[in-house]
Amino acid sequence: MKRMAVLIRQALSASRHDIPNIAAVCPSTAWAHMPPYAHHARYLAVKQGRGHNNGQKTSVKPLKVEKQEKQEVEIKQSMSVSELAQAMNKDIDHVYEALLNTSVDLEHLEPNTILGEKWIKEAIKRCGMKYKWAKMVENKVRENKDIQRQPPPDPARLVNRPPVVTIMGHVDHGKTTLLDSLRKSQIAAQEAGGITQHIGAFLVQLPSGEMITFLDTPGHAAFSAMRARGALITDIIILVVAADDGVMNQTIESIQHAKKAKVPIIVAVNKCDKPQADPKKVKRDLLAHDVVCEELGGDVQAIHISALQGENLLELAEAIVALAEVLELKADPLGLTEGTVIESRTDKGKGPVTTAIIQRGILKKGCILVAGKAWAKVRLLFDVSNQAVAEVGPGTPVEIVGWKELPSVGEEILEVESEQRAREVVEWRTYMEEQNKLKEDQRVIVANQKQHQESYKKERERLAHLSWKQRKAVLYRANKHRMACRPSERAETEELSLSLIIKGDVEGSVEAILNILESYDADKQCQLNIVHFGVGDISENDINLAEAFSGTIYGFNVAANKSIQDIAAKKQIPLKMHRVIYHLIDDLKEELGSKLPPTTEEKIIGEASVLATFDVTVGKKKVPVAGCRIQKGQLDKKMKFRLTRGKEILWEGSLTALKHHKDDVQIVKTGMECGLSLDKVIEFNVGDEIICYEEIEKPQRISWDPGF
Repeated sequence: MKRMAVLIRQALSASRHDIPNIAAVCPSTAWAHMPPYAHHARYLAVKQGRGHNNGQKTSVKPLKVEKQEKQEVEIKQSMSVSELAQAMNKDIDHVYEALLNTSVDLEHLEPNTILGEKWIKEAIKRCGMKYKWAKMVENKVRENKDIQRQPPPDPARLVNRPPVVTIMGHVDHGKTTLLDSLRKSQIAAQEAGGITQHIGAFLVQLPSGEMITFLDTPGHAAFSAMRARGALITDIIILVVAADDGVMNQTIESIQHAKKAKVPIIVAVNKCDKPQADPKKVKRDLLAHDVVCEELGGDVQAIHISALQGENLLELAEAIVALAEVLELKADPLGLTEGTVIESRTDKGKGPVTTAIIQRGILKKGCILVAGKAWAKVRLLFDVSNQAVAEVGPGTPVEIVGWKELPSVGEEILEVESEQRAREVVEWRTYMEEQNKLKEDQRVIVANQKQHQESYKKERERLAHLSWKQRKAVLYRANKHRMACRPSERAETEELSLSLIIKGDVEGSVEAILNILESYDADKQCQLNIVHFGVGDISENDINLAEAFSGTIYGFNVAANKSIQDIAAKKQIPLKMHRVIYHLIDDLKEELGSKLPPTTEEKIIGEASVLATFDVTVGKKKVPVAGCRIQKGQLDKKMKFRLTRGKEILWEGSLTALKHHKDDVQIVKTGMECGLSLDKVIEFNVGDEIICYEEIEKPQRISWDPGF
């Protein structure tokens, strides 16, 4: 103890050098009666306040806590979620979390969703920041730089032009064969699958010397948009109907297109050389669709022909010429060129190429053209025989080379004075399209927000009778599944999906495929996502896109060179090339079906009835055994079994034992008796049924029906 006291005194004496004149600072008598080692702790615990050091006040200033400045966020009207996150210098998840438990519909909130002013301010406030309005830059009203068709020309300047005749009708009724016979070529033999799959434009000179421009449109159901375009740019429609087949779906659709475009019809009753041909029935059937032929008291000419044999083709040509004279088809060869794009494609050597019908003016090399959001300085012109020509007049089909980008089919072609003017027109049209899209997006957003506000209001009214604590608990449970983790961390859904890249030879073909895919209605089974579509051969960019989205590339009438095929094989990207459109759709349906889990079907192998029941001792356990007779088929021990009593299923599983007499067997056939025990203890009754069955997996088929 003495040694301990010495050590304490030494420690205290050493520490006194750090404590100057304690008695002077706190001259309390209480210090004298305390143990020598207690004063240090007391000194540390003493309150700061008044002292007696020469009558002066001693005080310690409190620490100043600097007030943290709130971060200032620049805001503007109608910011998207991603723009707001960027302005706040936070990630998008902070915006999502800030808007939790508000009336904003988080389920449909995407990074590009536009937020209203109220929710922009609310998100900033909840994140502990303050906002300020960004300086508004005054936008000048842009001058309309678009171009329009010229006013109607002076009738004195008009000259005769070739009539534009569109051949329409049902698939395989002989439209292309008719055109083939008229121009003495072999078009039909060159077509994949024997059907036309894009608009063909041809200039045909009749024996009498008249020139006629023919458009051959596809008859397949997939090409409705092409037929509609053909009807809009034509003067006369030849409706081809097979005498042995009659009026069919695409025949009716062609009549509707003609009526909508207010174009006169000439009926060509084809295949009249066949024994089962019935032209009179065809004319009677047309009556139901307001197409009344001349011999039935109407004004529609009906010519009986055989396109394959070349019968009555001259009579058909004369009917076209006669109708064209009645219509007085004329055009202005002077002034700026006008026309219509009827097909567009990408050629390896020529680049973007369009097939067009010139409707006004003379098109020459060097002309500056605008079509939609594309423009061209004409480098080359090709006629229907693929021969280069210097100029083309009204009513004539032509291939135009020199486009900077590929224009859409159906666009009107207008000539402008200079390249600068063409760029101004394209920029203006692009700007207007963006503005219209923005307005449409805003309209959809406002409608969705209004709908969500209404549902939010109803939800609040439903919870109005609860206390605020109860409401918070209910809302927490309702929102828990939404924000189980941050949106960027949410696991991908397990929904089945197929991503597609579509490439076609011409824009019309791509359009036809996309129109078919618009009818897809089996999203509940497998979602169909079109990642990219375009015109031209398969490129490395297509392969990279397919790899990024784990997609499949479908090519229609296009090619993939050896290097592209090697890259696709290396990256395991499926390349599916087709030349017939319905083969492509069939292949797509098969691939969609392969994504679906297989369905299970039951196949009954055998049935047995329980004749007697008894117990068998196995070790220390009693196992129920059923004595059965096979009524139908056979019992196979390796298959699945079911025990039924009346209509009730008592058990499903497998057998632990199957015996015939005293022998273990694998199979017992019809008429034989056996004893069996189950993998579960169940009491048998006489009359119970034992069913032996097999589960067979079968591939599912997609429910989507494209209509052909």
